Amino acid sequence: MSTAVALAGAGVLVAGCTSNEPENSGSGDGDSVASSNDETGETVRIGFSAPAADHGWMAGITEAARAEAEKYEDVDLIVAEGTNDVSTQISQVETFINEGVDAIVLLPFDGAAMTPVALQAMEAGIPVINVDREFSSPFAARATILGDNYGMGVSAGTYICQEVGDNADAVVAEIAGIDSLPLTQERSQGFADALADCGLDVDNRVAADFTVEGGEEAAANLLQAAPQIDALWNHDDDQGVGVLAAIDNAGRDEFVMVGGAGSANAMREIQEGDSVLQATVIYPHTQAADGIALARLVAQSKSLSDLVSPVVPREIVLNAPVVTSENVEEFIDRAFES
Repeated sequence: MSTAVALAGAGVLVAGCTSNEPENSGSGDGDSVASSNDETGETVRIGFSAPAADHGWMAGITEAARAEAEKYEDVDLIVAEGTNDVSTQISQVETFINEGVDAIVLLPFDGAAMTPVALQAMEAGIPVINVDREFSSPFAARATILGDNYGMGVSAGTYICQEVGDNADAVVAEIAGIDSLPLTQERSQGFADALADCGLDVDNRVAADFTVEGGEEAAANLLQAAPQIDALWNHDDDQGVGVLAAIDNAGRDEFVMVGGAGSANAMREIQEGDSVLQATVIYPHTQAADGIALARLVAQSKSLSDLVSPVVPREIVLNAPVVTSENVEEFIDRAFES
């Protein structure tokens, strides 16, 4: 595989979080250094299943996976139709098993619910690469690729500390995603921990649902409840479209805003420089692309070219860098569209 993928994760990489280095992963660009892993080998059939592309980030996940597979002459990618129905996704994986694919890359709609069928695949000798939402058993996947949700919160909180941390009375607000999800809880915990380091905390917090409509409604409620805000973190750039609409409607511009996930439209707002949105924290939509690259390596009995260890790691956690006007040009060309 390309050096870009190897740099994206080696072993369990817990992100440095505040790094502004570009996130290089599976669907890397042309400056990657080739290795022997890039040479065409025996053709491998990889089954890929993910939830429905009803969200910009999720659409980007599948697009990046397809693009990564197209880079290799020895990869035959079978893409199941995106679905938010657990029973349907289970059937998709069962079909992959029955067809005898060489590997499966699976971003489960529900990690716990998909664990039994992933175990079936592993027991059938088909390696499973688990993406983003973890299974409930360590035996259900050969390797797991994760974004760093806690690290996202740390990155956002650290940036806000840099911007307003010299004001001990700064009012910090947070617009979360779906509160019942562990990923939302991890993001909020990381945010709170980073703020605590500079003596701040979250004064006003609301939760949305990762949709434009939900973001607008949550933001409108927040703005009404908080007449003064110094800094705001919105967990998700898709719902951020609605958040920015609510901010514009309210005529508010007294605070600095940080986004989350790293959408192209958020980065354009940052580039233009006339918005409250000054930064966004990357949550890589290239995780499934990395999954395709790793599935190819595992199926061909190869390892990461930049590691001394002769096998692919069991877990890779990608970085959560902050994108600002100073480095947006390094990220925007590989960002997803909301």
